[in-house]
Amino acid sequence: MPRTLRSSTTTDMKKLPNIHPGEVLQEEFLVPLEITAYRLAKDIGIPQTRVSQIVKGERRITADTALRLSRYFGNSPRFWLGLQNDFDLEEEVRTKGREFDGIGRAGRDAA
Repeated sequence: MPRTLRSSTTTDMKKLPNIHPGEVLQEEFLVPLEITAYRLAKDIGIPQTRVSQIVKGERRITADTALRLSRYFGNSPRFWLGLQNDFDLEEEVRTKGREFDGIGRAGRDAA
């Protein structure tokens, strides 16, 4: 029997907080490496406000920023974009989960 994926709105389990990529940037990179948002911005050639907004969870990580961060930290741009996409998907499920629950599968729930 195939498993059914359910949104967070249909489960009674306590959900973990959705972690913004900016929090990962701050806690896993900037703090341990003792790099300020100002220093990172200068080193990768972007405005300091962009880094600050990302760290505060007020701004997305774009492809441009992902490329710059990956060069600087020696990881993949897909790492940064993956964090952002995961965050965005979870936010959509949290805000529109009931709406998505009402969408039937093609060929199975057709009227």
